[in-house]
Amino acid sequence: MIRLNDINKTYETANGPLRAVNSVTVNISAGEIFGFIGFSGAGKSTLLRCINLLEKPDSGQVFVDGEDFTRLQKKELLKRRQKIGMIFQHFNLIQNATVYQNVAFPLEIAGLDKKLRRERILHSLETVDLLEKETAYPVKLSGGQKQRVAIARAIVTNPKILLCDEPTSALDPQTTQSILHYLKRINQEFGITIVLVTHEMEAARKICNRVSVMDGGKVVETLNMSESIPEPQSELAKFLFVNGGGI
Repeated sequence: MIRLNDINKTYETANGPLRAVNSVTVNISAGEIFGFIGFSGAGKSTLLRCINLLEKPDSGQVFVDGEDFTRLQKKELLKRRQKIGMIFQHFNLIQNATVYQNVAFPLEIAGLDKKLRRERILHSLETVDLLEKETAYPVKLSGGQKQRVAIARAIVTNPKILLCDEPTSALDPQTTQSILHYLKRINQEFGITIVLVTHEMEAARKICNRVSVMDGGKVVETLNMSESIPEPQSELAKFLFVNGGGI
């Protein structure tokens, strides 16, 4: 489904070059919930954004369904991105638009028929249990409700892939559990492949099939979370498992 092949990304900073992603190769299967976990600055979010080329790698290849995204022209890439949804830590909602209008936004860009658009929007809102909030504005919503709107907006285009960049880090523990529930539900009901960036091992444990531990731009270990008791080998993975929660 997704293959990241020897991905490298360096940024120029005031203190010199910063290697954000260093020779990372990862394979993610269709229908999987795959996680990237590590400390701040480990390269998780940069690597995630390389999947849909919001960040273009300096070198390496990004294959989605066997197609090399790094070789696509801009117009082709924009078309492929319509099948990749994305949600963020801080929701990124349009503040002067209703819940309905926020979810409608990507369908308007795609030029979808108005009747079909409404069907898709209501179905997405129903999936995250927010039908009663369709006329509300973001300012009237809780943090968890805002993230659920963001999820509805991300799935309204019927994507094959959902990229999640720290979707629970701004939320309290109870709301975090709710958001993880919806992500798992979407994965199971619609077969959407989910890639989750998190610094919370408990979140990774709860919904991920596999998790890659990142440090200094590299993947140091990939753990199979379906095992009854995963046995980490690297010191960082052992630390994360011992501490269990956030880092």
